[in-house]
Amino acid sequence: MEKIPIEKMATILKLLGDKTRLTIVSLLNERECCVCEFVELLDMSQPSISQHVRKLRDKNIVTEKRKGQWIFYSLNKENEFYPAIASVLQQIPSQEEKLLQLEKLGKKIICD
Repeated sequence: MEKIPIEKMATILKLLGDKTRLTIVSLLNERECCVCEFVELLDMSQPSISQHVRKLRDKNIVTEKRKGQWIFYSLNKENEFYPAIASVLQQIPSQEEKLLQLEKLGKKIICD
């Protein structure tokens, strides 16, 4: 595996050093999500979530896919930094339970 230059790794770790962005990446490690789901799960405003997602998208950590008028985000497993990101995600608890709670509340995809 090719080593990541320190400058690039510092940028990725800085992005993941934010609790909200780390949670978003962890959620996306489970499945793709819409911003509206992040709003519910993280109890934050849509503009705030969008800013965090934009920073992740700008570094190609997440990708977006349009479904009708909604945009769904997923973790970009083709990104050169994915192995490092996956290593970080192995060190934190899974967010699967949060996603299951969202489903139980009937809010899995509230933007449908």
